[in-house]
Amino acid sequence: MIDSKGYRPNVGIILCNDEGRVFWAKRKGANSWQFPQGGIDGDEDPETAMYRELWEETGLCAEHVQLLGRTRYWLRYKLPDRYIRKNSTPLCIGQKQIWFILRLMTDESNVRFDCGHKQEFDNWKWVEYWYPLKDVVYFKRRVYRKAMDELGALLIANDVGVNTESYLSGRLAFG
Repeated sequence: MIDSKGYRPNVGIILCNDEGRVFWAKRKGANSWQFPQGGIDGDEDPETAMYRELWEETGLCAEHVQLLGRTRYWLRYKLPDRYIRKNSTPLCIGQKQIWFILRLMTDESNVRFDCGHKQEFDNWKWVEYWYPLKDVVYFKRRVYRKAMDELGALLIANDVGVNTESYLSGRLAFG
């Protein structure tokens, strides 16, 4: 499903633990790391797609997480020319994403990578909140920054119960 401007609808997931660190996943067979993300099917709304992608990519279900929030608007990134499949119709030039921030509410031993039809990741780790901005592929950095700025602010809410040190201390370095 590609929109009229060439963007594929997608969801991104920032999963944090009680220490405010975030789930950072390694793409299977590559030395490339990212947040879980995936396309929105034609019959799905963004939240439904997010829970499906969460299950397929991490083995976690809705009862394993607490939904803290989502971005208000679509965030877009364009693919570099070398990644655009010029012979595909309709032409996809990038992704438009709704991002979600979740809190892990179960033991991390529930994370598995064998739940989807195609395994996306083969390793993961907890990293400081802003670390992904240094490590993600260059063309996703701006959209990561926007999502992390907007959603990280939700961690400061008193009822969230997440340690905000990782968010606040790194914000100075990346702000």
